[in-house]
Amino acid sequence: MSDQLNASVVGGKSFTAVAINCASKAGEWIKTKLGNYASLDIKYSSHDLVTEIDKGSERLIKNLVMTHFPHHSFLGEEGVEPGPKASAKALEDKLDAEYLWIVDPIDGTTNFVHGFPFFCVSIALAHKGDVIVGVVYDPVKDELFVAEKGKGAYVHGKRMSVSSEETLRGSLVATGLPADHHYALPVNLKGIAAVAPQVRNLRIAGSAALHMAYVAAGRLSGFWEIGLSSWDLAAGALLIQESGGIVTDTNGKPYDLSVRNVMASNGRIQDELIAALAAANANE
Repeated sequence: MSDQLNASVVGGKSFTAVAINCASKAGEWIKTKLGNYASLDIKYSSHDLVTEIDKGSERLIKNLVMTHFPHHSFLGEEGVEPGPKASAKALEDKLDAEYLWIVDPIDGTTNFVHGFPFFCVSIALAHKGDVIVGVVYDPVKDELFVAEKGKGAYVHGKRMSVSSEETLRGSLVATGLPADHHYALPVNLKGIAAVAPQVRNLRIAGSAALHMAYVAAGRLSGFWEIGLSSWDLAAGALLIQESGGIVTDTNGKPYDLSVRNVMASNGRIQDELIAALAAANANE
C-alpha cells in the first residue's frame, strides 16, 4: 500500500468517513432550505449566484472538518473573492499544504435558487496536491458518490464504471455555461456549436461536479467546460479516474488541481472530443 493510501487515516479518523459525514449533513440541511432562501446576491455575473444557504453550508462543512483535523487547510468557494483570477490565486496560496480540503458547498446554486433539482455538495481532500478522497452528494436524489484513491469509486455502495461508448456519435455528453461572460462563455459556446452535431445529444444541467459524477457512473460519456475552479472539479476528477475514465485539460494535459479548462470522459472518446474542440478553436 502506498504512503498516500496509508495517509487516508490519521489518528484513527478516516478522511473518507469525515468527508461523507460533512457532505451528508450539509446536503440534508440544504434540502430543507429548498425554495426558502432569504437573500440572493450576484457575484461575478448573472450566472454566478450565492445565497446565505451556500455560506451556511460551507460554515457547517468547515466546522466539522476542523473539529476532526484542526491542522488541515481548507479552500471553500464562498471564502474566495469572485472571478477566475481570485480563485486561481486562492488555490495557489494553499497548494503547499500537506492536507487541503477543497469544497463547493452548493455546486449548482442557480438550480437551487430556481428549484431545479440538479445541485450537489462537493468535497475533496488533497494530500500534497494529489486528490485522495472525493465525495459528491446529491441531496434531492439522496445519491452519494464516493472515491478513495486506489480503492475505486462507488454510488449506492456499488462500484461505478464509466460508459462503454466508443465514439462521439453514440455518446451523451455534457458541458456548462460559464459564469465568466468575457472569456470562458464565448469559448464554450463555440465548443457547443462544434460538438453538438457530432454527439448523440448534449446536456447542460448546471452542476459541473454532478456532471462529472455522472461520467463516473456511466450515465454520461464525457464532460468539458472552460473556466472552472478547483472546487468544481477536484472530487469529480477522482470519481472519474477511480471509475476507469480519464480527466485532462482541454488540450490533453493530465489533470491537476490548477486545471481550469477540463475534459473528462470514459477514455474511449477523449481524443475525439479534444480534437472536436481544437478544430473549433474552443479548447482554451
